Amino acid sequence: MKDNFSTQADLYARYRPNYPDKLISDIVKLSPAYNLAWDCGTGNGQMANLLAPHFEQVIATDISEQQLEHAQGARNITYKKEPAEATSHKTNSVDLITVAQAVHWFDFEKFYTEVNRVLRNNGILSLLGYGLFKTNSELDKPVSKFCYEVIGPYWDEERKYIDEEYANLPFPFKEIQMVNYEMIYEWSLEEMIGYFQTWSAVQHYIAAKQENPVEWIESELKKLWPESAKVEVSMDVLLRVGRKE
Repeated sequence: MKDNFSTQADLYARYRPNYPDKLISDIVKLSPAYNLAWDCGTGNGQMANLLAPHFEQVIATDISEQQLEHAQGARNITYKKEPAEATSHKTNSVDLITVAQAVHWFDFEKFYTEVNRVLRNNGILSLLGYGLFKTNSELDKPVSKFCYEVIGPYWDEERKYIDEEYANLPFPFKEIQMVNYEMIYEWSLEEMIGYFQTWSAVQHYIAAKQENPVEWIESELKKLWPESAKVEVSMDVLLRVGRKE
């Protein structure tokens, strides 16, 4: 698994969006029991905290020590620095596994081998993510140019799975069809700019050119930002859910 987020871990904790309560509720209902959930690639623990009210114990793993330092949560969450492909979980011990906006960085074959080892029979694997957000026609134009042209060459190859909406992810489990979910927020310009700063391609661009491309998109958005100070932002949730048989 690549670690593309340690350098901006503090920004990740502040500006990454969260998933809808209805989505979490629907996934949790599929779990065969509520003893143990594993949130893999947890980052700062956003998903782990959404699972915590529903399970006796949540184990949240990540390879980034800096991300884990920014993780907070309930008493029943245990954070561990472990790769997705090799964990300390007991065999057949996990009821539900979630991977939020991270599975595309994994070694799929090794990760799915680990999933099959630790997940109990009838246990659930849920892969979640989100692509480029939408606002309105005026703001979307410079945002799209920023994503696909300005920093486009600096995205990792694995980004293609996001652009393909997870449709082409390997998924060797009995798939469960879910309804469509959408994340909707009201963002200020500061929040949108903060979110851009968390992008891995932005950090790759900075490392290569010693300048921050977010300055360009901030300048463009300031010209178009409405007087209301906040805009509605929507993201379609990418989702693959399966059961171990």
